[in-house]
Amino acid sequence: MLLAALASVWAAACAASPAEAPDVRILVFSRTAGFRHDAIEPGIAAFERLATEHGFQLDATEDPAVFNAADLSTYDAVVFLLTTGDVLDAAQKAAFTEFIRGGGGFVGIHSASDTEYDWPWYGGLVGAYFNGHPSNPNVRAGTLLVSASDHPATAELPNPWDREDEWYEFRDVRAGLTVLLDVDEASYKQPDEQPAPEPRPIAWSHAYDGGRAFYTGLGHTAASYDEPLFLAHVWGGLRFVLGAGG
Repeated sequence: MLLAALASVWAAACAASPAEAPDVRILVFSRTAGFRHDAIEPGIAAFERLATEHGFQLDATEDPAVFNAADLSTYDAVVFLLTTGDVLDAAQKAAFTEFIRGGGGFVGIHSASDTEYDWPWYGGLVGAYFNGHPSNPNVRAGTLLVSASDHPATAELPNPWDREDEWYEFRDVRAGLTVLLDVDEASYKQPDEQPAPEPRPIAWSHAYDGGRAFYTGLGHTAASYDEPLFLAHVWGGLRFVLGAGG
């Protein structure tokens, strides 16, 4: 009986999420050099709740000085939360590149794709660059379609998934992405806004230059960070870059 009990405990430990360990450490980076989202502070608070719930360590900063080899070596993944513009200098970019090449994870949320347009390596890491969104209003109800239901970032999502957000469009979309969510433009665009004839990608993941990356175009609104399904989506993306299946 004792051996059976020990075997059960060992099996449960082996099956645990790679993020559910006290030695896992995540950096949330939210520096802006352009538009600043009101959702940054709610987003940080949401990551703090995830850290408490799932038992990992979390640091949040807007100081780019942390992007050096010594400091980055203490993290398992870096989250670019609603960053905009050019947020790292040349030495910081080099350190971050080596972090990913060493197997580090990257999570990009919403305007992480509106960041570092003149750094092609970063564009490849994110998977695409922001290329506009509808306005008047910019936040609208829309419909998402799950493209990969067996991925940690989509496993808990309904299909279709109806919610409100600011619906990004993209350019320079990298080949080879695993598309996780498509958005149906006809669900939120007016006819005179020329919706795309087919749903198009808005969240994806991929292996990149030695590491793993997850990006979601969702997360513009402060309300997103109190939304259980959105947080399940982000938590699943973080699990993926830390080594979970997908």
